[in-house]
Amino acid sequence: MNNNYALITGASRGIGASIAKQLAKDGYNILLNYKSNDLKAKKVCDEIKKIGRKCELLKFDVSDSKSAKTKLKSHMKNKKIKILVNNASHTVMQSFLQTTEKDWNNIISVVLGGFYNLTQNVLPNMISNNGGRIINITSIGAFSADVNVGYAAAKAGLVGATRALANEIKKTNVLVNAIAPGPIYTDYFGNKTKDEASLSIGHKVGVPEDVANMVSFLCSEKANYINGQVFHINGGMYI
Repeated sequence: MNNNYALITGASRGIGASIAKQLAKDGYNILLNYKSNDLKAKKVCDEIKKIGRKCELLKFDVSDSKSAKTKLKSHMKNKKIKILVNNASHTVMQSFLQTTEKDWNNIISVVLGGFYNLTQNVLPNMISNNGGRIINITSIGAFSADVNVGYAAAKAGLVGATRALANEIKKTNVLVNAIAPGPIYTDYFGNKTKDEASLSIGHKVGVPEDVANMVSFLCSEKANYINGQVFHINGGMYI
């Protein structure tokens, strides 16, 4: 009986959905977290079941510590959580002077609060089961100055958290790494085609599968000696 699970946050669409489906193909049952879009989450869940894996929907806001703890407690019972992908994110489009306190708190609470709320609850399960992988989805925005200040702060914080946690628990069998995608063709670009999206930013955009493939590699036996690293997936936009 396959009791190995991967938990992916923000997985009802885009990068998160692609990661969930790829890990299902890799043999993991899926715990699919999402915040609000029931229809999209169910669609991804159905696709995972067609692959032949179990999928459970976990509807909660990752920034809400109480909801996260309650939902995870019930869904983690009698399961081995082998993989946690902290993918849920939030976007702030305004300049720094136009960024409200609410905007600032929202992105920090989703990106960094979400990392804390999920990892704090899942890590003991991984350690007790003698191993696991934690993958944090940060961004090119953690390294490039040409982004919103709040977004840069949150994503750069996630890089620091990845490295520090990897160092802290390096004597366990839990490996912690991060992926920093460049522009990825998701619904963020609205109705633009992929080529139009590329033209609009002056650089070729990637697809969600590009990120999912790296997650797949980092969760495989081929990555047993990789810990505390950040992998850039951006087609050379940031070197």
